[in-house]
Formats: sequence, C-alpha cells, structure tokens
Amino acid sequence: MKSLFFAALVCCSTISFGQTSKTEELVRRVADNVIKNTSFKFVNAKTGEKYDSTKGLAQSADVKAESTYNKWMYVNGVLTIGMVQATEVLNDPKYADYSKHNFEFIFDNIKYFEELHKAKAPKAEYGAFFSMGNLDACGSMAAGLCDVDALAHRTDYRAYLDRAADYISHKQLRLPDGTLSRPQPRYMTLWADDLFMSVPFLARMGKITGDSKYFDDAIKQVENFNKYLYDPMTGLFIHNYYSDVEMNGVGHWGRANGWLAVAQCQLLNYLPANHPKRPELIKFLLRQIVGYSRYQDQSGLWHQLLDKPDSYQETSVTAMFTYAVAHAVNQGWINENYISIAKEGWRGLTSKITEDGQLQDVCIGTNMDTALKFYYTRPTALNDTHGLGAFLLAGTEMIKAEKAAK
Repeated sequence: MKSLFFAALVCCSTISFGQTSKTEELVRRVADNVIKNTSFKFVNAKTGEKYDSTKGLAQSADVKAESTYNKWMYVNGVLTIGMVQATEVLNDPKYADYSKHNFEFIFDNIKYFEELHKAKAPKAEYGAFFSMGNLDACGSMAAGLCDVDALAHRTDYRAYLDRAADYISHKQLRLPDGTLSRPQPRYMTLWADDLFMSVPFLARMGKITGDSKYFDDAIKQVENFNKYLYDPMTGLFIHNYYSDVEMNGVGHWGRANGWLAVAQCQLLNYLPANHPKRPELIKFLLRQIVGYSRYQDQSGLWHQLLDKPDSYQETSVTAMFTYAVAHAVNQGWINENYISIAKEGWRGLTSKITEDGQLQDVCIGTNMDTALKFYYTRPTALNDTHGLGAFLLAGTEMIKAEKAAK
C-alpha cells in the first residue's frame, strides 16, 4: 500500500535542500529492502528444497537462484551500480558489500551451472552468463561487475569482463556503419535500450585497460543512436529504428529514453577530461535533458509514453531522468539551474515509495511493437527490478546536490 507518511512528507516539505536526512532515509529504505529480500540460496523448483551452495549437489536444471536479485539479468547490473554508489555517497560499506556478496554467490557456484550448460540442459540457471548471445546478457551485468571488481580484484571476474568486451567489440550484430543492433525480434533493428547495455561497460573498460578503442566505440554509439533515434519534432527519442525499411518505430517510450540519458552520463564519468569529444557529448546530453523536461508532469513524474499524457505515470523513467539531470549538474556539465527539473522528479518519485521501501508503478520488461497500444498497456509491477537501480542512482545524486547547496 502507499505510504501516507511519505506522501505527506512530500507535500509539506517539497524536498527542500535543507532536508538531506529525509532523502538519505528513502535511499536507505529502498536499498535495505533489497538486501532484506535477498536470500543467497538456491532452490529446487520441483521439490522446494533449498541449498546454501551447489557443492555436492546432483546435476539438475531445476536448481535455481531463489532470489530475483541473484539472477544474471541486466536489471541487476543497474542495481549493482546503484548499490556501489550508495556506499560512496552514504559512506556505508554494507551496500557495496552486498553487491560483492552477490557476485561471489554467483561465481563461486558457476561451475555447477556450466556443466548443465555444456550438457544442453533446458532452461538451466545462468544460461545468459555462458551463451552471451546479446547485449542484454552481458553489458549491464559486466558494468556492475567492473565496479565490484574494483573492490574484489578476482581473476575470474576479470576473465568474464574480457570475454564480454570481446563479445561486444567483435561478435555483437551491428549495422554496416558499426551501430549496435539486434537480430531479434526483427533482424538488424536498433533499440534505444542498447546504449545502456553497451556504453557504460565500454567506458569502464576504456578506463580499466587504458585502451582508447573502447572509448571510441562508446562515442560512436552515442553519435549514431542520436542520428537514428532522435526525433527533432518532439525533442525525444523513438524506441527503435528498423533498418530493413529505414524507418523509426512508433513510440517515445519513457524507459528507452531513460536508458539513453543514463548511458551518456556513464560515458562522461569515465571519459578522459581532455577528450576532444567531451563538449559534443555534453551537448547531446543537454539537448536530451531540455527535450524531456518539456514533458514532465506537474506531479514531477514522466509518463510511460513521454508525449502522451493519457499514458500512465511511470517511475523507472522518472528515476533515470532525475539521475541524469542531478548528475550533470553535480558534475558541472550543465548550468546549476537545471537542478529544478531533478527536484521535481525526486518529489514525484518519493510519492511512490511504500512504507517498507518498495517502488510503485514500474513498467515491467518491455519488447517493441509496431502498435502504440503495446506501450500503453504494458503492466506495472510493485518493486520491479527495472526501477530499483535507477532509483538509487537518482537518490544518491540528490543527496550530493543537497549537500552541495548547503
């Protein structure tokens, strides 16, 4: 149920910059709820038996990670990035320790599932870890793993990062000009989502290895995604581009636009300060921020379809947009007056937190479609993982903004 306390808090305080502790409380509430609900156990889906480890277990594809937060899914990569940033901003090690434990849990048991994968067991856990057949399978989780490995320094982590980098650089399907694309559900289609599923990891690898090829590729993706997906009539981005007909799709889907904004911020985080492309990239980001600010609802939230106010208000895109603005201001990339957009976004987000720290009105995982109704009717789910990492990123940036304003 909705938290009447937090709704009243928002109305009365309007989240003024003198109330940092309340912002911190909300960030901790959401992050602590994730930690509380992560079991670090495996479960046999047929028998219900639970295990702390796969050591000594008979091979069975029925053995799964019990918690959704232990799955090898791109949303958990975003959650990892948000948790590590929470430790840095809150000066509390438990959030980064949680993410370290998460990857330890997966990697320390991965051999069990590798044998299942080699035996072609149907629907075995962690299949994406091994098959690495698309950007969703590796890019976001690898970005999160980069942040964890900066603390853990494990050789098996680095081996995975090198494998993921090789996949994205040399094996992922691309358009003839090098733009990352997807083979399914429509061959050679460009998805806005994929800027996040590639660029944050490529930027981190550029910093880790010192090899400029990763930065060059990441920058090319930002430039080309802007070329193919930006809609100058609205100032927004369209979800996809169909290369077979050289035409865009139908929807200015919120979270797709959010993925683009977050990815650009992540690239700028790691790009050398004197890189000649930095001014251009900041202009791209500012153009997007100004564009989507025109569609912010008076509640502070943005809509599932950004230019369709009859579509529902959605929290994952609101978190992503709030993060991008606050982070860009905090870093000095854009004028500080733009923080008003983020303040309104944060006001809207805080109205969507329940008493036990769950996030409401998050659009579930979404494919693409040629009919606009598809986006209108996507269900929302309470505390869906598509919103949690983005919420932590937004909240921690708001904490930094509030501290800077004191």
